[in-house]
Amino acid sequence: MMTPRDSVVAFPEPPDRVVAVAGEPRRYSLRSALVGGSIIMLASTMLVSILNFAYNVVMARMLGPSRFGHANASVTLLMLASAVTLAFQLVCAKFVARNQNPGAKAGVYRSLLGKAWLVSLALGGALFAAQKPMARYLNLPDPWILAVLAIGIAAYVPLGVRRGAFQGLCSFGRLSASFIVEAIMRLITGVVLVAAGYGVMGAVGAISASVLAAYVLPRMAPAMRAKSEPGYPASFSEGIQAIVFFVGQVIICNTDIVLVKHFFAPEVAGHYAAVALVGRLLYFASWSVVSAMFPVSAAAKPQDEDPRVVFVPLLAVLALSVVFILTLSLFPHLIIHTIFGVEFQQGEPLLALYAAATGTYSLSVVLMAYEMSRRIANTGWLQLVFSVVLVLAIGTFHSTLREVIVVQIVLMTTMLILVCIPFLRRHHRALAREAA
Repeated sequence: MMTPRDSVVAFPEPPDRVVAVAGEPRRYSLRSALVGGSIIMLASTMLVSILNFAYNVVMARMLGPSRFGHANASVTLLMLASAVTLAFQLVCAKFVARNQNPGAKAGVYRSLLGKAWLVSLALGGALFAAQKPMARYLNLPDPWILAVLAIGIAAYVPLGVRRGAFQGLCSFGRLSASFIVEAIMRLITGVVLVAAGYGVMGAVGAISASVLAAYVLPRMAPAMRAKSEPGYPASFSEGIQAIVFFVGQVIICNTDIVLVKHFFAPEVAGHYAAVALVGRLLYFASWSVVSAMFPVSAAAKPQDEDPRVVFVPLLAVLALSVVFILTLSLFPHLIIHTIFGVEFQQGEPLLALYAAATGTYSLSVVLMAYEMSRRIANTGWLQLVFSVVLVLAIGTFHSTLREVIVVQIVLMTTMLILVCIPFLRRHHRALAREAA
């Protein structure tokens, strides 16, 4: 399963700044770097999404519903750990971008990399030590599946720091390459290992192998090899709100898979995993829109706030959602049979319902990302609260898979309404000032 970690959110300086991009001799305006970087990241996000979707589809066909459910639940644990990885990535990107001296940039990178290894090894070690009780909770057939996953988690947070360094240097080519290497390695290794008879263990082993490969390739930018020097103490406030945002996002995007795997039989959980895989394509498409909006909004001066910057992405995501939901409503049988095969037909009635939950959440994400790009906002904390409520609600209401999805629709609709309130108030005040 893929998450928004495969996209990039930048924290740029004011647009009149000039930056050197990834050690290149030429100099570009920050606005040009952001526009070019957005194009690169949008293209790479589409490619990575296709590769990750291909991995999941191939694994579903090769393993079948029950074993695919086991593999998907294991991978979801890695996605939950991505909240920590994203936290380190965003902090590293922020500090590397803010420091102008190459030695200060390198110092920030090395300091965070050392801390990331400590955290990542602790996470991997904890999963390895708790593999047996975790395997029982998730109804996995072999606890060693989680031991294999722990290898990837042990290098996952440092991978985030490396990507943060690429992002902070505006080295979007290297950043894109990191995601593409991970996706290609996962797909090829997964097919080879499962075809060789390793089953779920092979599918999970491919995940760990892809993390290790992405940590090695591409090589770190030359700018990070400078001698470390004291760095500029940038404010943590923007980074903190982004960290809170991604923690809530990771929980909302992945916790239902874990809970369904615990409460339902393996085959039923496999059907749900297939439905979620299709439904979340809408979220990944929406996140690409957000990725393009964020740097444009963040680079604008406070007095230059333009409502079109958020209205256009909102309309785009709304249109995507309507088309996606209608397509899944009209052709559920064709979609399930073409992608996964006849074994997954029980998931057909749930496709459009899950897409409705995803579309509602995606609209909230557009507004929250816009608020983050303009100011220190509380919407990330609101999302974190709803992510906790979601876990509790699914834990209480889970008699059927349909009920699990209805719970998500109700909570995501409520969150969207609450997220809209401060935005509408601010827009109303702006119109009143213009009229006066």
